[in-house]
Amino acid sequence: MTDALKRLSDEGVAIWLDDLSRQRITSGNLAELIDQQHVVGVTTNPSIFQKAISDGHGYDQQVADLAARKVTVEEAIRMITTADVRDAADILRPVFDATGGQDGRVSIEVDPRLAHHTTPTIAEAKQLAWLVDRPNTLIKIPATKAGLPAITEVIGLGISVNVTLIFSLERYREVMDAYLAGLEKAKAAGLDLSLIRSVASFFVSRVDSEIDKRLEKIGTDEAKGLKGKAALANARLAYEAYEEVFSSERWAALDKAGANKQRPLWASTGVKDPAYKDTLYVDELVAPGTVNTMPEATLEATGDHGQITGDTVSGTYAGARADLAAIAGLGVSYDEVVQLLEDEGVEKFEASWNDLLKSTEAELKRLAPSEG
Repeated sequence: MTDALKRLSDEGVAIWLDDLSRQRITSGNLAELIDQQHVVGVTTNPSIFQKAISDGHGYDQQVADLAARKVTVEEAIRMITTADVRDAADILRPVFDATGGQDGRVSIEVDPRLAHHTTPTIAEAKQLAWLVDRPNTLIKIPATKAGLPAITEVIGLGISVNVTLIFSLERYREVMDAYLAGLEKAKAAGLDLSLIRSVASFFVSRVDSEIDKRLEKIGTDEAKGLKGKAALANARLAYEAYEEVFSSERWAALDKAGANKQRPLWASTGVKDPAYKDTLYVDELVAPGTVNTMPEATLEATGDHGQITGDTVSGTYAGARADLAAIAGLGVSYDEVVQLLEDEGVEKFEASWNDLLKSTEAELKRLAPSEG
């Protein structure tokens, strides 16, 4: 192991693990990652829970108890997932206390089937915050059009939020606006702004996957030369937008009232194309005040051979704009790609949620006690 993870942390990048399971909690593995690999947070999503609950027998006792109570499958999923998030939050509590609430956070997502419905999303976020009942939780709300007013409302209630599935620069600006509007509501309600935290999960690798596919189809040397550049350019320009918004007069008023910046979080940082270095979206997205949530394979790769050479984002904006302009010049529509990725992101999480419903229902039946 190199000291790459420590160097990354020292550069102001919070290292979060993009995975959670009962096994990871009970085996001591999560505590070990916190202790030895600088992990200071955890993110979850429907796909992660679907995999965790489908693998092994770590949930058998709880599922058997839920089956004995004849709970609905939706209620069972909420009891199972919130139990994991609560336990992980307790393991991370010392980090939360040591960082004044900035890190030591665990994220849990609203039902993805609500992604295009504002009012039920708000209701679900409130319910999840109540169910987990830990100050170091983040409720994940997707950055759909319907999600934006939900973000404002939930932040306005004093609930900390992880905004997920952000692909476009325009939508990212709308997310930051929704966060500031939420803080303004919270301030008007007399809430303590210093207790409210948020991250904005800007997705990385999926942008390259989609745009590279289109560049490959074009097939020219110029097109092929632009492969692997879109995702980094997009993320770097997102950081430029973050710097701009959080140095504005509007922000200054909230900052004075004790508010916290909404940190950019690099999500989907596992490399999809084996032709690229497996730490590409870590090494090239080092910037102060950011979070990088990594699948375990990426975390291990970074620890083993990551090349952390300081800030690789600030001052790259002109080059990033040139890369996106060159891609657009070849006829690849940025707007079309980012909308497609948002739609697919919601659909994938919905599909995972439906798989989770099916597998949990099967487990409830398998472990149901005989009548009597």
